[in-house]
Amino acid sequence: MIKIHNTLTKKLEEFVPIEPGIVKMYVCGPTVYNYIHIGNARPAIFFDTVRRYFEYRDFKVTYVQNFTDVDDKMIEKANTEGVTVKDIADKYIAAYLQDTKKINLKEEGMIRPKATDHIKEMIKSIKIFESKGYAYESHGDVYFDVEKYKENYGELSGQKIEDLKAGARIEITDIKKSSVDFALWKTAKEGELSWGSPWGKGRPGWHIECSAMSKKYLGASFDIHGGGQDLIFPHHENEIAQSKCSYGGDYARYWIHNGYINIKGEKMSKSKGNFFLLREILEDYEGKVVRFFTLSSHYRKPIDFSETELNMAKSAIKRIENSMLAILEKLDTENSSEGNDGLELKAILESSKIRFVEAMDDDFNTAQAIGVLFELIKEANKSMEQKLNNDAKEVLKDIYTFMKTTLIDVLGVEIVVEKQIKDLTSELLKLLKEVNIEKPSEFNKENITVELIEFLIEKRKTAKKDRNFALSDEIRNKMAKIGVQIKDGREKTTWKI
Repeated sequence: MIKIHNTLTKKLEEFVPIEPGIVKMYVCGPTVYNYIHIGNARPAIFFDTVRRYFEYRDFKVTYVQNFTDVDDKMIEKANTEGVTVKDIADKYIAAYLQDTKKINLKEEGMIRPKATDHIKEMIKSIKIFESKGYAYESHGDVYFDVEKYKENYGELSGQKIEDLKAGARIEITDIKKSSVDFALWKTAKEGELSWGSPWGKGRPGWHIECSAMSKKYLGASFDIHGGGQDLIFPHHENEIAQSKCSYGGDYARYWIHNGYINIKGEKMSKSKGNFFLLREILEDYEGKVVRFFTLSSHYRKPIDFSETELNMAKSAIKRIENSMLAILEKLDTENSSEGNDGLELKAILESSKIRFVEAMDDDFNTAQAIGVLFELIKEANKSMEQKLNNDAKEVLKDIYTFMKTTLIDVLGVEIVVEKQIKDLTSELLKLLKEVNIEKPSEFNKENITVELIEFLIEKRKTAKKDRNFALSDEIRNKMAKIGVQIKDGREKTTWKI
């Protein structure tokens, strides 16, 4: 039973889809006037994981995430650079897709509508507002009359109209009836991008686009609407008012909002200048590290961003990959009917499968789910210190498959262990040639990583005995360069990948 913390009701609720076995979800995407920062990446990663988990639980998911490709910031940027708004949109949409590909967003089946492709739908919606008395024209602009909808306005954000009026930055003028009324259509300024409409040339307000596009692709009622915490008010509050007045229905039944990514406790934002572009971070860290960092905390909690946190995520992934590499190597050893039978380990695996689902069912608690995986890896590592029979190895194989499925398919963290083994084997064979050591003829299997490492360590030991310290150091340094760390102890030399 999947439970979701619903921003609308402020409660943890059992998820019951409108149509059995089907999930329809809409997530607010970026306004494409600049490269995205790590704060923008959090909702992209989290809601992609939500989609993946629903699919893991055998739901069919329709996932819509829009591009806002016309607004004040984009017009200002276009004027500054001497290009069109479309030029700006095309540039930063391409950049967004390029950057998010590296954090492994699942594009297959994704619906990515652009605001400028849905102007007709927006105009049609505004005309419905007018016909029902929820909108009024003033000086070429069209505004939503919040007073007309005052009974439910503020339900999502937990605010009252009276309080909003008292704290409004915009004073009531002869243009708007009330300070809380918001624009549905803006009359065009000279030289500004515009479209024809019943109210003259202009462009849509921000809030109307998501209402129109969600209606087109998901209907008047759908299951989940998501976005960052900063969108609760006014954007999502206004979407609810518009959509219920225009289309009827429930609009979104479950509202999910992720917390901020902070810098030293302060919300990251372009306006404050305290932000790090995702593409700049990806120059130093792999996308899977950024993704793991983001999912290591519960989505509703704020995260403090720093290189320390990224390095911790990097190390955590390395520990997982090392353990999975060790499992593959253990599976490659000779078969035996003797040794640990793996019954206890099998019970731990079955428990881990249940606990992983329980964690994700509990409001998509990825941090807890990752903790379950680490506990399982710890037990697998302990088992591999013993001699295992064939039954135990089958359990290890199942652990490997479970880890790979949950990490790649559900959490979207792209570990590529098999490829790493092949690459490492290739690098070790190159190393043999570089130090003029011939590969033993008995190493005729495809997967000989462990054998090669042990062989090189013996060659290094022999070189040290022969006082050939140059060769000894060369072997050690070259192995370290390809990711094999050697540690000399009093009784024996150990190594790790």
